[in-house]
Amino acid sequence: MPKKTVTITDNNTGKSIEVDILQGSQGPPVIDIGTVYKELGMFTFDPGFVNTAACESAITFIDGEKGVLQYRGYPIEQLAEHSNFLEVCYLLYYGDLPTRKQQKEFDSIITRHSIIHEGLHDFYSGFRRDAHPMAITCGVMGALSSFYHDSLDIWDERSREITAHRLIAKLPTIAAGAYRYSKGEPFAYPKNSLDYASNFLHMMNSFPSEEYQVNEIAAKALDLLFLLHADHEQNASTSTVRLAGSSQANPYACISAGVGTLWGPAHGGANEAVIKMLKEIGDPSRTKEFVNRAKDPSSNFRLMGFGHRVYKNYDPRAKIIRKMSKKVLDELKVDDPLFEIAMKLEEIALKDEYFIEKKLYPNVDFYSGIILRAIGIPTTMFTVIFTIGRTIGWVSQWQEMVTDKSHRIGRPRQVYIGKRKRKYIPVAKRTKN
Repeated sequence: MPKKTVTITDNNTGKSIEVDILQGSQGPPVIDIGTVYKELGMFTFDPGFVNTAACESAITFIDGEKGVLQYRGYPIEQLAEHSNFLEVCYLLYYGDLPTRKQQKEFDSIITRHSIIHEGLHDFYSGFRRDAHPMAITCGVMGALSSFYHDSLDIWDERSREITAHRLIAKLPTIAAGAYRYSKGEPFAYPKNSLDYASNFLHMMNSFPSEEYQVNEIAAKALDLLFLLHADHEQNASTSTVRLAGSSQANPYACISAGVGTLWGPAHGGANEAVIKMLKEIGDPSRTKEFVNRAKDPSSNFRLMGFGHRVYKNYDPRAKIIRKMSKKVLDELKVDDPLFEIAMKLEEIALKDEYFIEKKLYPNVDFYSGIILRAIGIPTTMFTVIFTIGRTIGWVSQWQEMVTDKSHRIGRPRQVYIGKRKRKYIPVAKRTKN
């Protein structure tokens, strides 16, 4: 099959070059602009990199127009219905679903790695008591390389695998510890008899002085949230991990950079913003009023949890999590007025021409906060929960980048708009500007 190309012409000089058109296994074709600067002396300008493919990846596929999300080719709907988070972790990192034996071994490894170095407990004491759990999580994550420096050789496959296992296993323990420390409560050690999500709930809520019974539906809902957030292609935090990793930094430093990026309210903090908005609305009878405010160009009010940078259709994760929200509230018998407001908002927005025209559909953040509230997770921990789920995606993307022979250190260019060359003037001769 002949190679497809496209011609780029500089209208100022008349010079033309042929550049290749690349085609992945799914998705739109991509123009390879690697030779444009060399041949034409020009860079491309793409603020936010929204039209730029910075890498090749076989991990996650998204079709925003059709509302499609796949992990390693498996539709998110199938994984949400039939799989669980640790199986998805195996899939993302190793590339295929595990056999029964492989899954059993993997689960056992993650369980046995869940305890953290005892010295890390002392590290927590360096934070103020009122520190945000995300600040603590980010800091402790970066410190892991000083506690687990026996396997930091990024070129060694076994070292990378051990690090991946440690990151997946220890994040819930670190995150729960961040919460307990911020509350002034004793740390709870992990229990090897519990599954991944149940163990996290145990470490969040149990006390040495009494028995704690994990709620089954709460654990199931949390596992689903981890699964739905496991990876999402080249978003801001994943791109940050890859960019940091391109410098050959150790994986703990790279993942810590991802945690810091996820903390931004425009990225991982959106579900917390949804809860804040629903509280501001306060009553289902006021939803129309706030919808009108969101449509008013003179108003600063925004409907949080609607629309997505990639999805121009209904976020497939939102459909899944909406169903789980209702199930959690019903089974736990939670009478949450915020859920009623959310349902009313969704009903109005999906019928309103303004939202239909702009393709502002509810996204995953619209419902995840409702679930987390229902199972007793405080809002300060919402983004930390996101971090636990997304770590496997970051690790898998980092591993893919490191093993890609064509990868090179990231170095975006810029359009310089500052002063042109100036001559230095000694301070005694300078006049006021």
